Amino acid sequence: MTLPCQPLTDAEWPAEILDLRDGFAGALNVYRTMAHHPALLRAWAPLRQHIVKDNALGPIRSELVILRAAYRMGSAYEWAHHVSRARALGMPDGRILAMRGEDQGRTEGEDGLIAAAVDALFDQRRLPEALDAELAQTIGREAVMDLIATVGFYSVLGYILMTYDTPVDAGVAVEMRERPL
Repeated sequence: MTLPCQPLTDAEWPAEILDLRDGFAGALNVYRTMAHHPALLRAWAPLRQHIVKDNALGPIRSELVILRAAYRMGSAYEWAHHVSRARALGMPDGRILAMRGEDQGRTEGEDGLIAAAVDALFDQRRLPEALDAELAQTIGREAVMDLIATVGFYSVLGYILMTYDTPVDAGVAVEMRERPL
């Protein structure tokens, strides 16, 4: 059975979002899958800019949030892509594995706080007051709100990716085969 909404090729790309194809949207299978709904992809672009590029978390914290969310969602696509991105930022494999709970012990410090926040959002659908206060003290109120938004953003992507069985992009798949965790 062929699943609907497989990543669109350049030849299949909708004319109304042609301007997005040569940017972020054409670069990854996740957005080539979303291109089946041009209005959604166009609306997604400004939020993606904030969540991915302009958030108050910064690149390392952001990757930690995304890794934990990908693990909790069970999104193999997001996990593989963000292992690659975390490595590109210089994050060691042990720190990455800690976001999956494979760290020879409990994740502590700020990484543990981030993992606890992501877990609370998945398990309780909110940040408990004490955890919210500790996060705000540690990373700042705007970063806390960006953490919540990042979990939501990547959850939506995970639902799309897993529903349509979107394949990991070729370059990331090769990296994961050649340099498994």
